[in-house]
Amino acid sequence: MKRLQLGLKRALDVAAAAAGLAVAGPVLAATAVSVRATMGSPVLFRQARPGWREKPFELLKFRTMRAAAPGEGVESDSRRITRLGAFLRKSSLDELPTLLNVLRGDMSLVGPRPLLMQYLDRYSPEQRRRHDAKPGITGWAQVNGRNQLSWEDKFALDVWYVDNWSLALDLKILLATARTVLAREGISAAGHATMPEFRGSDASRRAS
Repeated sequence: MKRLQLGLKRALDVAAAAAGLAVAGPVLAATAVSVRATMGSPVLFRQARPGWREKPFELLKFRTMRAAAPGEGVESDSRRITRLGAFLRKSSLDELPTLLNVLRGDMSLVGPRPLLMQYLDRYSPEQRRRHDAKPGITGWAQVNGRNQLSWEDKFALDVWYVDNWSLALDLKILLATARTVLAREGISAAGHATMPEFRGSDASRRAS
C-alpha cells in the first residue's frame, strides 16, 4: 500500500508540475524578462541543497536580490532584496522554476523544505530525519507558521510529516498552502529576508 501511495505521489508531482509550467508559461517569461531588466544576469538563482537522504541537487528559483557588494555577507540579505524581488517572494512567484526540480525528481510538491548544505552537520540525529522524505516546495511547517516559527519547531514539524505521511495529508497541505500564499502569511522572520541562519539547536550541539 505504501509503495502504491508513493507511486501515486510521484504521478501527482509530475502531472501537477507539468501542468503548472504550461499554464504559467507567460508568467514565467514575463518574470524572467523583469528580473533580467532590474537585476541583470543570471535570471535564475541556483544553489546546491540536500535532497532525499541528503543527496545534493541544484535548486532553481527566480533571483530576488541584487548582487552583494564587496564586504556584504548573509546579514545584508534583507537589504539586498529588490522591490521586484519582494513582490516575487510575497506572491511566491519566485518558486515557479522549482517546478522543474519536481519534474526532474529532485523534489516533490510536498515535503520538508530543502535548506542549506552547511546545516547538515548542525542537526541533531532527530532533526536529520527530515531528509528521510523527498524535499518539497511546500510542507507541513510552511502551513503551520512558515518563517515565523523557530528552527526547532520547524524541524519538529518536518519530522512529524516524515512519520505521518499519506496522500491525504499531502492534499491537505496543498489546500492549506493556497490559503497561506493568498494571505501572504509568514514570509519572513522579523529583520530577515527569510530566516536567521541555523547555527544548531541545544539538542544538536549536545549530540555533536
